[in-house]
Amino acid sequence: MYDLVSAALGAQQLTQAAQLIKQWQQKTPQDPWLKLAMGQYWEAKTELEKAQITYTQLLQSTANTKVLSQAREGVQRVRDRMAKRREHDLSAAKQQPGAAATAMLVLEPVTGDRREPAAQGLARVMQIDAYTAKTRLPSKHWRLLRVGSAGETQYFCEQLQAEGTPARWATVDQVKEVDTFRVQAIRAVEPELMVICLNSAGQQGTIQLTWGDITQWVVGQLPIYESVVDLDMRGKLKRKDATQDYGEVIDLHLHGRGCVLRLCDRTYKFREAIPLPPAESFPSPLIAATAWKAMKSYFAARIASAPLIDFNGFGESALDLIELLPSFENQVEMGRSLPSPWDAAFHLYSGLRFVVKREAKGSKN
Repeated sequence: MYDLVSAALGAQQLTQAAQLIKQWQQKTPQDPWLKLAMGQYWEAKTELEKAQITYTQLLQSTANTKVLSQAREGVQRVRDRMAKRREHDLSAAKQQPGAAATAMLVLEPVTGDRREPAAQGLARVMQIDAYTAKTRLPSKHWRLLRVGSAGETQYFCEQLQAEGTPARWATVDQVKEVDTFRVQAIRAVEPELMVICLNSAGQQGTIQLTWGDITQWVVGQLPIYESVVDLDMRGKLKRKDATQDYGEVIDLHLHGRGCVLRLCDRTYKFREAIPLPPAESFPSPLIAATAWKAMKSYFAARIASAPLIDFNGFGESALDLIELLPSFENQVEMGRSLPSPWDAAFHLYSGLRFVVKREAKGSKN
């Protein structure tokens, strides 16, 4: 029967080969030669992933030396063809319009029974070992996996999605195109919100909006560093930067207007704003931390969606890769004495969230 299937495959008569394999399965389904023929059938149909799985399973399940030898040859043939296909597809991706732009590849969190197949997909696409894939696959937050050209990044993202590994991608230019306004104070909430803010040039203006204009919102804690004196291993004094506190930033995304309103607890001007929830005045004495917490609770009651709060995990994965990105204004004003990469990481995260949601909404329309 194996010779008949081989002859049919050699003559490119795939329908006849499939019929012979079906008859063979009914008679001796455990025959290792049948498994070998099935691998060769998938190979002839250019379904290389199925062929590779079939050959690999055969290597693990049979002791027939002749079958093993041909299965090993099959695995090598499939690997060579997959490598050539990957090289061809990557080369084609690099030739697409805009392929040279800098882009970012993000993994979404995966939990439960989905982690194992998702990690396997990540290993195959990125050509890394299974253990490394498991460590890189997040379970609670987005992870910035890779920075590279847009052509390659889109290719990897599409391959990961096809494997069932949730991934997203966006270019740095897409993030840059999102206008970010730094909110100084909220002056009114009824009948519309009236917000005093600064644009990227530091010019002050007013934006009016409704609660329904807010399509999603992001909350993140950014570390505040201060120079402190400590003792080194030899008992000598030395200076180092240490986290002394955290500042909180809230981004309100307005997809209908293509912009973000950014509030920061360190620079929000409570004395120029109305209390939230609305009241005649702030409690005396005005405690900024208490007023900020009350305002955040008020936002949660009025905004339809829950806040996105997984920034810190993303930020840790992004710190080492930010240096590979072209420079961009982060629009985070924390009153720092020195710049911090965490500010850039937050701007990047919020911008990615904005772009991904916008692209998702666009694909549904």
